[in-house]
Amino acid sequence: MSAHSESRGTLYLVPTPLDFGVAQATPVAPSEWLPAETLGTARRLTHWITENAKSTRAFLKRVDALASLAAPLQAQQITELPRAAHKKGDHAPQAEGDAQARELLAPALLGHDIGLVSEAGMPAIADPGSSIVRAAHAMGLRVVPLTGPISLMLALAASGLNGQSFAFVGYVPQDATERAKRLRELEALALKTGQTQILIETPYRNTALLQSLLQTLHPHTRLAVCGALTLPQQVCRSALVQEWKRNPQPLSGELPLDAPCVFLLGR
Repeated sequence: MSAHSESRGTLYLVPTPLDFGVAQATPVAPSEWLPAETLGTARRLTHWITENAKSTRAFLKRVDALASLAAPLQAQQITELPRAAHKKGDHAPQAEGDAQARELLAPALLGHDIGLVSEAGMPAIADPGSSIVRAAHAMGLRVVPLTGPISLMLALAASGLNGQSFAFVGYVPQDATERAKRLRELEALALKTGQTQILIETPYRNTALLQSLLQTLHPHTRLAVCGALTLPQQVCRSALVQEWKRNPQPLSGELPLDAPCVFLLGR
């Protein structure tokens, strides 16, 4: 590594607890889900790129309660990702988005380490942040992912579905007809290849998605739903579709469908 690159800052991918944005959730102490190294790095950083500045400040307040931050919260440099990254994602390379990402990383060229955070969980995994990571590599910055909760992997581990071959497909269409068509496509792929299909939805549409899954999928397809992961009310249920239909209890309150959920389907 050259002396020039050593003088540059590092981009740290900082995971956060999964309770942010969950209605009526009891705040989780960061030490319950984040190891000492992750918390120690978060404490010493003073420059942040974030999906949501409000939730980042709330996270830093929790870290500060464990041990003092390197700089007071008011002195932390917190910059939000562009609005387009929130609404449309930033995983697909685009000249404008990648140029904006380079601008946000400018402090790293002056030697400042920068933390990248999303509203909950790991940035750039089912959340915005990919453009920042791409830009960091292009600028010759060191990129270091830190350890913490990733809802997709927690759900996959708890599902009983194939963890050797899987795909995260994000959201499915909101229109009922288009949604059913997409679910049939994903089911056909899963049954043919054995690849687990992982999807998510906005919490207020979780019930509609679950109902659509039960109406659309083959009776012998396995469906898993994991909600409110890492929180006291978390539930993971995995069963054949025909078994889900025989027990309608999840639709009447067993599953925390008002919280973020991960849906998985496969053989």
